[in-house]
Amino acid sequence: MYVSVAVMDTGIFRHMDFDTRIAGFADFVGRKKYLYDDNGHGTHVAGIIAGSGKGSNGKYRGIAPDTFLVSVKVLDKSGNGKIENVVEAAGWIIENKSAMNIRVVNISFGTRAKMENGPAIETGEDDYALIMAVEKMWDSGIVVVAAAGNNGPGNASVTAPGISKKIITVGAFDDKNFFSGRGPTRECIVKPEVVVTGSNIIACNNHQGRYSSKSGTSMAAPVVSGAVARLIKNNPDITPKEVKIWMKSCCKKINVPSEKQGWGVLDIRKFVTG
Repeated sequence: MYVSVAVMDTGIFRHMDFDTRIAGFADFVGRKKYLYDDNGHGTHVAGIIAGSGKGSNGKYRGIAPDTFLVSVKVLDKSGNGKIENVVEAAGWIIENKSAMNIRVVNISFGTRAKMENGPAIETGEDDYALIMAVEKMWDSGIVVVAAAGNNGPGNASVTAPGISKKIITVGAFDDKNFFSGRGPTRECIVKPEVVVTGSNIIACNNHQGRYSSKSGTSMAAPVVSGAVARLIKNNPDITPKEVKIWMKSCCKKINVPSEKQGWGVLDIRKFVTG
């Protein structure tokens, strides 16, 4: 059985590392029918999830190199987008989840503040529509993984949709600083749930056979999305709720305040073999 991860981002370049595993593409920005990524962010995220490492002799492989990808373009060439396009895209993912076996959605952008290299969704004071859209995907049986944003570590700095109480929100850490957005949310929910490394991650860019290095929670989220895809492949009947419960049991606390790390650092090896 194959598992697909839908990547809501700037699109995807047909990099050799994706082989023939791009299962679908939908463009809610330019409404084009062919694959493209006019920014590079989406391709990099997809490479972290599922790059085979073919262009680097296996050096830069993704977390789940046999996973299929569904690219859903909701961000433009500057890395910005509109909330109505994201809501429409979420509906499309739900409609096509069975046909493409979409079990995971990766969201490496947020509202109210810019993410790594600028990705952000325009919204007003109320981001209710965006939260509802991602929670509908979750309720349909899809595991939704979102970046926490890079505006931390102050209180209430996590971006939407990462403030949703249902989905899995991912923060990033390194040995020198802690920049991830964090809660508490307006509903007093601790966020992010989990943290993983997000600094200097090398993955595919939008040039054939080439790679680039990026940092931020945009890069941390796909690490977790790839791990979830591997878990689901080994446990096809697992539910989003069960994924979240198992993930909590696979985290280890680090020497930072609990409100910055949630459950702690994800032990990916333990998690994917569960």
